[in-house]
Amino acid sequence: MLAVGGQILDEASAKFRRNSKDKDAANDSFMLPNVRNPAEYCRMNLKCGYGVDSNQAIKFSKGTTTLAFKFQGGIIVSVDSRSTMGSYIASGSVKKIIEINPYLLGTMAGGAADCSFWERNLGMQCRMFELRNKERISVAAASKLLANTMTQYRGYGFSMGTMI
Repeated sequence: MLAVGGQILDEASAKFRRNSKDKDAANDSFMLPNVRNPAEYCRMNLKCGYGVDSNQAIKFSKGTTTLAFKFQGGIIVSVDSRSTMGSYIASGSVKKIIEINPYLLGTMAGGAADCSFWERNLGMQCRMFELRNKERISVAAASKLLANTMTQYRGYGFSMGTMI
């Protein structure tokens, strides 16, 4: 994985150096650290892992990485797939994107059981909304349903981070 990321950074560095001669092109290009070799800088200063980053200048919080992008043809949702507890890696292939209904996805971060249960519960609530109102629920309304449901359980110790 590091080799692939390093290769991407090396290619981006080379592109940045080529484009930096033209000031307008530099404004449109990918921003990189202002160092001689950005790929090497990132490898040395942005390592992530247990015990690996103890002497690094930037400390990373460990956790799930979730990204979602909207584009003309729809959306792309991406999450990592590792399940950990402290330094113990339980699995490297966890499905952290949960289908709420055919039109809504939810991501899961935190406690797998909490996220899975409450996002399935949200799927049931969304289906009930469709049956009552004879139309699909909006993303904003589904998010509000989940927020309202979780507010009722504040202080119960759930560990749940999600993006709908």
